[in-house]
Amino acid sequence: MYAFTFERPASVSDAARLAATGAKVLAGGQTLLASMKLRLASPDQLVDLGGIRELTGIRREGDAVVVGAMARHAEVASNAEVRSALPALADLAGHIGDRQVRAMGTLGGSVANNDPSACYPAAVLGLGATVHTTHRKIAADDFFGGMFTTALNEGELITAVAFPCPRRAAYIKFKQPASRFALIGVFVAQFDGGARVAVTGGGNGVFRHAGLEAALSGSFTPEAAAGVQIDAGSLSSDLHASAAYRANLVSVITQRAVAKALG
Repeated sequence: MYAFTFERPASVSDAARLAATGAKVLAGGQTLLASMKLRLASPDQLVDLGGIRELTGIRREGDAVVVGAMARHAEVASNAEVRSALPALADLAGHIGDRQVRAMGTLGGSVANNDPSACYPAAVLGLGATVHTTHRKIAADDFFGGMFTTALNEGELITAVAFPCPRRAAYIKFKQPASRFALIGVFVAQFDGGARVAVTGGGNGVFRHAGLEAALSGSFTPEAAAGVQIDAGSLSSDLHASAAYRANLVSVITQRAVAKALG
């Protein structure tokens, strides 16, 4: 292993100060440590966020559930508040990776990394969540960019994510069996003002599907989703699945997610 310094600050301000100097932030380590082992990343300084109590905790605030950036996937999956107010989020968290990944991976780490096949970004975008950082609050629609790209500035850290509670919601993914990432994952949510549909695994990053949202806002039923034509032109094609196959998955999984949300 090459040499690097290791810092474990006790406050968000200290962590942000170190990150602003170019230090690499370690949240759950499920992506960063693997990249370091493969020599794809070689930071000179690591900043472990694991000792910062300000970044932990899950609480209800009005019509939203606020999850601290360092909340582990397993904590979100088992938290009574989440299971009661946002069962779709608890279900999503409980099926990320394997047991070890769920024990170590964090909400903030996943959202900040923005892997194009990750599950949490679908929940953030599908629920229209707000990402809280050390500098501001960012709406989900403004947060995600392309592959591994977000609106975060250099040294800006996620502190929490506030998830609005919908009338009903569900997430289903078709897993790539080796990685357990989503070959296609769809998060559907019904609010009083209409439906939101977020798709992960389909291309360069998570995205909303306007056609499915319009159909489900008119009638939140599997039949309404089935009537929407999914364009394969913007979807990715690789050794795991063609774009046409992914397009069919988007349709099928959306129908199943709606049926699941309806109970």
